[in-house]
Amino acid sequence: MTRDERGVTAPSADFAAWYNEVVFKAALVDRGPARGTMVIRPYGYRLWERLQEELDRRIKDTGHENAYFPLFIPESFLAREAEHVDGFAPELAVVTHAGGKELEERLVVRPTSETIVGEMMAKWITSHRDLPLLLNQWSNVVRWELRPRMFLRTTEFLWQEGHTAHVDEADARRETLLAFGLYREVARDLAAMPVIAGEKTPGERFAGAVATYTIEGMMRDGRALQAGTSHYMGTNFAAAFGIRYTGDAGREELCHTTSWGMSTRMIGGIVMTHGDDRGLVLPPRLAPYQVVVVPVTRGGNAEVERAADELAARLRAAGIRTHVDARPQLSPGFKYNEWELRGVPLRLELGPRDLESGTAVLVERLGGKGKRAMPIDALPGVLPGVLAEFQDFLLARATAFRDEHTHVVDGWDDFAAAVGTGWALALHCGAAACEDEIKARTAATPRCVPLEGEPASGGCVRCGAPSAYGKRVIFGRAY
Repeated sequence: MTRDERGVTAPSADFAAWYNEVVFKAALVDRGPARGTMVIRPYGYRLWERLQEELDRRIKDTGHENAYFPLFIPESFLAREAEHVDGFAPELAVVTHAGGKELEERLVVRPTSETIVGEMMAKWITSHRDLPLLLNQWSNVVRWELRPRMFLRTTEFLWQEGHTAHVDEADARRETLLAFGLYREVARDLAAMPVIAGEKTPGERFAGAVATYTIEGMMRDGRALQAGTSHYMGTNFAAAFGIRYTGDAGREELCHTTSWGMSTRMIGGIVMTHGDDRGLVLPPRLAPYQVVVVPVTRGGNAEVERAADELAARLRAAGIRTHVDARPQLSPGFKYNEWELRGVPLRLELGPRDLESGTAVLVERLGGKGKRAMPIDALPGVLPGVLAEFQDFLLARATAFRDEHTHVVDGWDDFAAAVGTGWALALHCGAAACEDEIKARTAATPRCVPLEGEPASGGCVRCGAPSAYGKRVIFGRAY
């Protein structure tokens, strides 16, 4: 059988079907009326808010300020940076009519904000004293998606995008790596997602960037997910939009700019990094509810329900996000299954016998520890440690899975086998035509050149030409 009693396809049988069923049945998302759009439901949006809160704090702590820029961008703005417009042209949504008439200039619905931010930076920056200018925006963007998949690729999604301007390349590159480090920290420490940090090859760079850095996570089907990117733009956008400053010597100079973003795609990444045959598994630091208390009663029991509410209040006072599921029309067993599907890290079962003994039954979503009777009075002090252990367990499990499915390869046959189930670490010549041939034959692309990769030399795994990067490149099939 490929389905269990809750109707969830086993991920080992059909990972794509499992993913689609889980995100809908766990009430994370629903389809929007327009093709390729999504409605993020309250449970899914709270997961996004948790990520947003933590990332926003880190961004502000490093001196950045939030701002907001228009959704509609004059089409001519994109045309100012040729590589940028070419890169986004197939994904653009364009407004041609408004107010009952055809527009004199068509408006692009924001696919990203480098151009509109560049226009405003040119107005706001005049002197080196105005730099660095450190901005961040939380917004939606629209990229017309032909093959939508909830959270991973949708026509509209949510994200943050940082945009900064600097006096020189060194300062801008420091900023690029600073943002990159924030993403790496959020993925590892909050989402329990072990990521490989590296630089994109020229063929995989962001349109108009000089350098693109990425964090790549391995999902439980062996595919890669680009979870966050940071771009050093050089002076490309400064030249296109006239972002200049006057230095100490009185000479005008072009600013060096950066941009960087992390999106609701991370929710899909959390689902695919940790989920299992029973549904979601959520890392405690991001889970909307860290603990669900289920009163175990037949037809209702006021004393048990009151005790459940009192326990939840004590847990909340200890900083634990807690929910009491007291729905009278549903059996305890149904609730257990539902909260397992929805990935809540810990469940507490509380019935009349438990009250008599002063205990509650603790059940962890993963870990194989089974049901444990715990003293109720001890729970506010004990559960933070249990949640921390659960978070560490998820990171260790995901790291072990990634390492087991990553292979160092030198021959083509070994390469093809490796990218069929995970990642290949291989030498590459750097030629775009060779990348294209590898993709055509295996569907694998170069995910990144790892920053922490060991030096290596030799011939390209496909064509035999000398390695271009002095280290091995991660190749994998990707979302």
